[in-house]
Amino acid sequence: MADRTGSKLWTDNRLTSRLGLQYPIIQGPLGGLSSQKLTAAVSNYGGLGSFGAHGLKPEAIREVIREIKGITSKPFAMNLWVSMEDEGTLTSTEEAFHRSLSPLTKHIESVGGDLPSYRPYEPIRFEDQVQVLLDEGIPAFSFIYGIPSKQILNAFHHKGISLIGTATTVDEAIALERAGVDVIAASGFEAGGHRGSFLQSSEDSLTGTMALVPQVVDAVRLPVVAAGGIGDARGIVAAFALGAEGVQMGTAFLACEESGASSLHRKAILSGQAKQTALTRGFTGRLARGVKNRLLDNFNEKDIEILPYPLQRALVRHISIPAEKAGQIELLPLWAGQSASLSRHTDVRTLLDTLVKETSGIGEAVQSWSARRQREGVLE
Repeated sequence: MADRTGSKLWTDNRLTSRLGLQYPIIQGPLGGLSSQKLTAAVSNYGGLGSFGAHGLKPEAIREVIREIKGITSKPFAMNLWVSMEDEGTLTSTEEAFHRSLSPLTKHIESVGGDLPSYRPYEPIRFEDQVQVLLDEGIPAFSFIYGIPSKQILNAFHHKGISLIGTATTVDEAIALERAGVDVIAASGFEAGGHRGSFLQSSEDSLTGTMALVPQVVDAVRLPVVAAGGIGDARGIVAAFALGAEGVQMGTAFLACEESGASSLHRKAILSGQAKQTALTRGFTGRLARGVKNRLLDNFNEKDIEILPYPLQRALVRHISIPAEKAGQIELLPLWAGQSASLSRHTDVRTLLDTLVKETSGIGEAVQSWSARRQREGVLE
């Protein structure tokens, strides 16, 4: 397998073989900032485009899949959350809604937004979302926040659909391997967006990528994808040295015009405003990393009441939508990883051209060294 510069080996491994890729580069799902255009652009280039569909109803997911298939014939992944709601979501009260709304009221009014009224929660069933993926015959299914049932995993395997599970700890990686996934994405705490932990709390599962990936590689026999803090070719090469056979990158693709991020969000990443990030539960109710701004700082203040996921996520939309219209970047939930300041490119092709060219200079040697080291049992 040759890349655009003639290098042969760094792209030829179990990950690219299993997923049918030209390059071992996966675009992070990006949740609500996904776009069909971005997914297809990455896949058409030879990587694995991904679409985060966890917030969509089944019929909306079906439409997205068909749109992606209409603009690429290459492999792509649909991403879902196994855990769709936090404890307390179904019993949360109108009084709790108003307590959580209280610290947002001044911000919503300052940008000309309308204060929301309480609405009962309407759940979306993970099993119904899954059925659409099976019906539509997608190439790959990636997931976070747990492990689907054996019955669901068997249904995907029966249809030849590749399974990519996300681990934030070594124990989670071992559990995913035992469940029968095909690929493990080892996600370090540097990553932007949500921490997909499921065996322990997210706060107790904050291992960095540099420490997590080699431990996961040692603990499982499956291909491992390094995720979190990888922003350029140096990160890809480092991931190979740690034993990974591929990388997943989110923030770098989020900065591209093909993504679903707003112009303000992309500007924050590319201008250096995203150089300082922090973890918060305030944006959605689950621990996630975003750009440190006034909104994030407010949410992290002592005694702020946060609704369980996804109630908090729905609440925050009432500030994010008018704040974006008003150009108030300090009041926007802006997802970004710790490598955000490394982002340089505004279109997918230029980004991938750069990654491939720069990685090809040394990627073959590093991945060959890492594979040889593992074969010789140094990592046992």
